[in-house]
Amino acid sequence: MNIVVAFALGLVAVRVLWFMSRPLFAVPGLQRSNYRNVALPTAGGVLLVGLALVSAALQTTLNAFNLLLGSVGAEGLICFAVIGYGFLGFWDDVLGASDTTGFKGHLRALVRGHITTGVVKLFGGGLLALVLVAERSSGWQFVADAALIALAANFANLLDRRPGRVLKVALVAYIPLALIGGTGPLGLALAPIFGAAAGLLPEDLRERMMLGDTGANILGGVLGLGCVYFCPPAVRIVVLLVLIALNVLSEFVSYTKIIAAVPPLRFIDALGRSADTPA
Repeated sequence: MNIVVAFALGLVAVRVLWFMSRPLFAVPGLQRSNYRNVALPTAGGVLLVGLALVSAALQTTLNAFNLLLGSVGAEGLICFAVIGYGFLGFWDDVLGASDTTGFKGHLRALVRGHITTGVVKLFGGGLLALVLVAERSSGWQFVADAALIALAANFANLLDRRPGRVLKVALVAYIPLALIGGTGPLGLALAPIFGAAAGLLPEDLRERMMLGDTGANILGGVLGLGCVYFCPPAVRIVVLLVLIALNVLSEFVSYTKIIAAVPPLRFIDALGRSADTPA
């Protein structure tokens, strides 16, 4: 299967899923106030979970009839990552409190004997990353690759502060992975996920729903996973160091303020939002 076709199928499929599931997102338990204090349904990223399940089930069924178009193993790996990071993000979207933020805030709460959803997401994401790299790495590279995936997921959460922001960054970051991964099994398995991300962009930009930590966690996690599987060790170490710096920096500065202060970034960040959706 062509990677462009796989991307397009993901985009179309998530549009259908969104159209069919809109009434489900109207339930009171999913309503949250966004940065403009507008009540919107959150956790729109669960649609990525649905897409991943459908994609993996389709591949498995085709394999049973000897009509395999991709790799069941690669589909299973991506599906596991999407479900795992999606669950951790959904937990935070639905049960999380906004009064505790950042590494320091969550760890401070843990020292006081309180387990926040952020702590669950932090440690759960690290454990999930260890499982995801088990077949790829060993020794210190195993630890470094797991850290890369976990920090990529966390950084994506940090970016999800304005409509469309994390989706734009994720889609741009996906381009080199798509070029490197090509039509390999994992490359084909990743394509529908990012096609679906493109399909959700209009809803996120127009404030019809929020992607939530559910979606941001998924996108960051699978981007990290793609980097681990597609890039050589030297590149992965550089990416890891950059992610460490960006995650630590977030404890001291606001990325929203940085973006607002740099005209090209501010323009790209606001691109596609409606007139009543200010930066």
